[in-house]
Amino acid sequence: MIPLRQGIRVIHITWVLLRNGLDEFVLAAHLFRPIRFIRFLSPFYWTQKGQRPNHGVRIRRTLEDLGPIYIKFGQILSTRRDLLPDEIAEELVKLQDKVPPFPATQSRQIVEKALGGKVDELFARFDPEPMASASIAQVHSARLHSGEEVIVKVVRPGIEKAIRKDVDLMYTLAGLAQKYSREARRLRPMEVVEEYEKTIFDELDLTREAANASQLRRNFLNSEMLYVPQVYWDYCRRNVMVMERIYGTPVDEVETLKAQGVSMALLGERGVEIFFTQVFRDNFFHADMHPGNIFVEPNGRYISVDFGIMGTLTTEDQRYLAENLLAFFHRDYRRVAELHVESGWVPEGTRIEDFEAAIRTVSEPIWEKPIAEISFGHFLLRLFQTARRFDMEVQPQLVLLQKTLLNIEGLGRMLYPELDLWTTAKPFMEKWIAQQVGPKAFLRRVKENMPQMSEELPEIPRLAYQVLKSAHSGTLRLEWHSEELQALRRDLERGQNRTRQSIAGGTLIISAALLAGLGTPLLPAGLLPLFSGGLGIVGIGLLGNSLLRR
Repeated sequence: MIPLRQGIRVIHITWVLLRNGLDEFVLAAHLFRPIRFIRFLSPFYWTQKGQRPNHGVRIRRTLEDLGPIYIKFGQILSTRRDLLPDEIAEELVKLQDKVPPFPATQSRQIVEKALGGKVDELFARFDPEPMASASIAQVHSARLHSGEEVIVKVVRPGIEKAIRKDVDLMYTLAGLAQKYSREARRLRPMEVVEEYEKTIFDELDLTREAANASQLRRNFLNSEMLYVPQVYWDYCRRNVMVMERIYGTPVDEVETLKAQGVSMALLGERGVEIFFTQVFRDNFFHADMHPGNIFVEPNGRYISVDFGIMGTLTTEDQRYLAENLLAFFHRDYRRVAELHVESGWVPEGTRIEDFEAAIRTVSEPIWEKPIAEISFGHFLLRLFQTARRFDMEVQPQLVLLQKTLLNIEGLGRMLYPELDLWTTAKPFMEKWIAQQVGPKAFLRRVKENMPQMSEELPEIPRLAYQVLKSAHSGTLRLEWHSEELQALRRDLERGQNRTRQSIAGGTLIISAALLAGLGTPLLPAGLLPLFSGGLGIVGIGLLGNSLLRR
């Protein structure tokens, strides 16, 4: 049963769906099939008939009409290209946070409560007019008393409560969709809402974002490729963050950058190098690198902002991903198939030959195109879609990586259409693999483990002497603990107990029969039936118990 408040919200959402031409989504549900005829009573059906754009456009417009929380949901959903058709995913990427700002008085109150002082005392200047306003927070410029120009990011008041209400409603709607729509079940709506819930509540914690920024800044300190602004930790709280103000040109203002003399080819190549450096050198990559979060200095150095979503990979995923990329560069499809099985991305029993053939079918056509026309990000997407036919489980870390790669590639081609991502990435991959295997990698790992080894090595001679001495004296004992052996031992013990009970029960039943038939001078005639009957009952009980426990 849907609560009254959620019911009212559902009615509003349904009205927005109908207004944007998504009535087939509503009426396709099994629950509404008996009343499908009402679509013919809707004015939107007749006014929009024959003029409807594709599903992706209609879904994007619906989310925009429903407000900032649904816009954010669409943005996060756009990262799940493994779940969505291309036309929908490409439209959701276009969603922008064009949200009206909340009043400056509320910003001041939030800052003062969080930092424990008056705004005029905390800052030498605080501009009440926000520089930018998004679905989660808005940003004000300010100056510290020490003279540094900063930005103050403030989480929207009441946003957490509003998000919780809408997330609960999303769970309700996802449950209904999963129950009544076969197509919705394929898209796994409950899983999508769970991922949205985790991501958006993580973004509400600005101390988490500040920590991400500090880590990325440390990784690229003194870099000529990327600058990350400084975080002022004394002014950071869960709902307030203060960071160095940066000055640069938005990366999508190509003509302005050209007028400044910035090399577009250099920018494109640096973008690719930054991405692969974050993924493979640092294992910590900015996963929201759309044009709104990237600026460029006149010298061609990137500036990055907004660190709410960061990605990481396990060491194993890093290694397998790099080897996969190199195998593609060499068109070694069998190795690609083997790597997918070795990594556990597809089930162990997958037939390598079949999987190799499917990968070849996806890969070969792209080699017939000029390198400038090949989208590596979309190619990776098609590979994941192919692997899903072989029961490849969704790998969230790879999906986030793929989404970031699509952003980087799109950005690079916007700046420099001739960008050759393959040629730019291949030397980096080969160098990274060489660093992970061979003598240099061995020496590096020895160096990394030397502190622990230097502490433990002196103990080895003494421990070896104790083992040899115990073996010589015959007192050496080996203890082997195995869950399988323990289970087998318990089964054997239970079997032995059942056997003993069966023998005892059978013996008692036979004894009772003999006593009843032959009698005994040891018992009075009146007690003999009672005694023999008791023995029989006990014997039957033991025998029955042993049989039932089998």
